[in-house]
Amino acid sequence: MPATKVSPLKATRKRCEWANGDALYEQYHDEEWGVPCFDDHKLFEFLILEGAQAGLSWITILRKRENYRRAFANFEAEKVARFNSRSIERLMSDAGIVRNRLKIEAAISNAKLFLDLQQSHTSFSHYLWGFLDGQPNENHWASLNECPATTPVSDAISKDMKKKGFRFFGSTICYAHMQAMGMVNDHTIDCFRHSECAALKP
Repeated sequence: MPATKVSPLKATRKRCEWANGDALYEQYHDEEWGVPCFDDHKLFEFLILEGAQAGLSWITILRKRENYRRAFANFEAEKVARFNSRSIERLMSDAGIVRNRLKIEAAISNAKLFLDLQQSHTSFSHYLWGFLDGQPNENHWASLNECPATTPVSDAISKDMKKKGFRFFGSTICYAHMQAMGMVNDHTIDCFRHSECAALKP
């Protein structure tokens, strides 16, 4: 089988160190991670995926992402909120996802709470971004070691969402969600995506 051709530009691009060495990781880093997202559908997708990640590596979940999309009704919150006990058993027998009953049950209950927040705040995006007045935080880390696992903002969001009943959304998971959804720009300053994501500020 012929070797896969790699674009010379992509090959020479400097990325965040965590994103090197895996094609799926690189694509996710280059195209999605850190891009400000105000779309409720995608915010819900990552609410499910980040919750599933708890205790696992993110690459494990990325590799199962399309399985999750199929298993969780294309990440349509209204449909997931209607999942019942038979749905849970179906998911528990699905080898394509993380078969953890607590995480599955949390995804369903979180979907119901997600819909509640859409009703009370016009959109989930409006609720979530309200903690930052609608503007992403621009960080300037020289290395991955400088990047925090939590912040006062992730603490506040997690605390409020837990109070509302959300599960598997502690401050560490919340901050990972914020990073993924571009609420913070945590690309290191030597990464080509740092300036690109900074330019996407609304």
